[in-house]
Amino acid sequence: MGTMDELIDPGVVARLRDSLTAVAPGLPLPALTEAGRAIPGKRLRDRVDIVRDALLTDVPAGFPAARRMVLDLLKVPQFGGWSIWPTSEFVTARALETGSTTDFDAAMEVLAQLTIGLSSEFAVRDLLIARPERALGVMRSWTGHENEHVRRLATEGSRSYLPWAKRVPWLIAHPDATRGILDAIYRDPAEYVRRSVANHLNDLSRVDPALVAEIGRGWHGQPDVNTPWVLRHGLRTLVKKGDPESLSLLGYKGDGLSVGLPRLSSPSVPQGGALEFSAVVTNDGSIDAAVAIDYSIGFLRANGSVSPKTFKLASRRLAPGESVVVSKTHSFRPITTRTYYPGRHSVTVQVNGKVSPSADFALEGDAGPQQG
Repeated sequence: MGTMDELIDPGVVARLRDSLTAVAPGLPLPALTEAGRAIPGKRLRDRVDIVRDALLTDVPAGFPAARRMVLDLLKVPQFGGWSIWPTSEFVTARALETGSTTDFDAAMEVLAQLTIGLSSEFAVRDLLIARPERALGVMRSWTGHENEHVRRLATEGSRSYLPWAKRVPWLIAHPDATRGILDAIYRDPAEYVRRSVANHLNDLSRVDPALVAEIGRGWHGQPDVNTPWVLRHGLRTLVKKGDPESLSLLGYKGDGLSVGLPRLSSPSVPQGGALEFSAVVTNDGSIDAAVAIDYSIGFLRANGSVSPKTFKLASRRLAPGESVVVSKTHSFRPITTRTYYPGRHSVTVQVNGKVSPSADFALEGDAGPQQG
């Protein structure tokens, strides 16, 4: 079990229990006490649920009581850190029990206060699922908040594919619904917020590439010093796919580019070894070319199909008639996010979306559980 699971451990639960005792002396907390004993050995998401459910059991019913208690908790010095995550989900659960618009809006405000200590991006998803348009209206107002954590919550909490979080189908069906949030803070002074904006834009590129290109054109026309980075990071998936408009927005151009068959140092790679390859990229056109060079590995899957994944290789400027040799060593060392299966793999190189012929190689050895 990884260390991420230990972020909410019995010590965190004990501090939360002590904090609750400080604001509500005499309140029995049997479920929370039991939660501290129940979470060892559980995954992080399960730990959050166990502690949240304990709070729902121990704290008096009704949203007003929950809100008062959490606002009082925010004044307790020892309350904070990872205990905020299950507390924020407790707040949303209580608010949604009533179906009240007043409770809904108040819960959004409490999440804005909690997020300053630890992001409420996961808790806000339940409110988005329940009433997406109302929640987004509040989140748009957060883009003008004085605190960068609240501004980030507006864009991070409303991402289409927020990692670890519940999907909000309405967001995927209405990709333009968050545009007002992004347009308001793509030039935010905090790098923390701008990175979230870029990741949000990259999520949208999986849903509506045309919308992302339109947003990118708008930002390109009204940039600040940080906008080029935001666009590079936000358009990264479209660039890897060779999207012409995204390439153009980032300054990549060239009217006659070619890339040769990758040359491999060996036709096979041992498990845990590395693939070494090179390719020749040529500007056959009549103007200077600015090129984005990427490569793609076709990974063999357990069912015999091939799953390609594209990686950044280099950026270059090439004069008319100029060629450059690009090379890369791609490691097949064990990692936790991928299992390597022995058999036929492939590699291609692409320049501004123009793809080379495929070069095949064999990955040797036995597949097995990967650690790393």
